[in-house]
Order: sequence, then C-alpha cells, then structure tokens
Amino acid sequence: MRKLLASAAVMTLLCGIPSVAADLTPQPVVPLTVETSNLQNAFRASEIIGAEVVNDADEKVGRIDDLLINRSDFVPYAILSVGGFLGLGDKHVAVPYKAMHIVDNKLVLPGATKDALKDLPEFKYMTE
Repeated sequence: MRKLLASAAVMTLLCGIPSVAADLTPQPVVPLTVETSNLQNAFRASEIIGAEVVNDADEKVGRIDDLLINRSDFVPYAILSVGGFLGLGDKHVAVPYKAMHIVDNKLVLPGATKDALKDLPEFKYMTE
C-alpha cells in the first residue's frame, strides 16, 4: 500500500511539471558528393594500424599502434610505437598523420630516426 501511495505521489508531482516538448522540426541535410574513384587505392584504418613506418632510407623507425582524430579540428594523428624489442619496452609517440607519405605502399616518415622518435615526449592515453 505504501508503494502505491508513493507511486501516486510521484506521478502527481510529475504531472504538475510542465513537459518539455522535443523540437521535431525536420532538419535539412546537405548531401555531399564524394568522388569515390579517388578512394579505390585508399588504405583502410585496419590496414594502417599495425603497419610499419620507415624513413626515407627505408629503415624501420616504428609501428602504427593507433589512429586518433582531434575533436576540435579533426586532424588525424598516428600513435607510433617506437623503441623496445618485440613489443617490450616500447614507447608511444604522436605524429601528425600528414607528416607521413605513402611510397610503394609503405608509410614513410621522412627524416625520422629511431633515436629522434624515442626522444619525443611520450604519448599517454587519458584515463576516464
């Protein structure tokens, strides 16, 4: 009986509060035309993550561990795993994705060396 009275009291309070109507006005959507023929030779993110990164001397300097998109300007960054051996002792560093080039299906970071990348500040994911 108490639960029934409590429920009735809550409903009475809620009914006294003016409801906020959702704006159901249709929003216009502007269609964008994408020239998909330009994407035929594109890399999928799944192909990039885990890929080796080499310098312009074709020396391995790291591996792409992740891709991040900045929320404010949508600039993509590659999180590189550098240093270490067989995944032990490696460090993550952030590099603007546009700093890399694709040459012969390889991701090339011109002028990079293992030591230079290891000297960059370590990237750490934010904990929630």
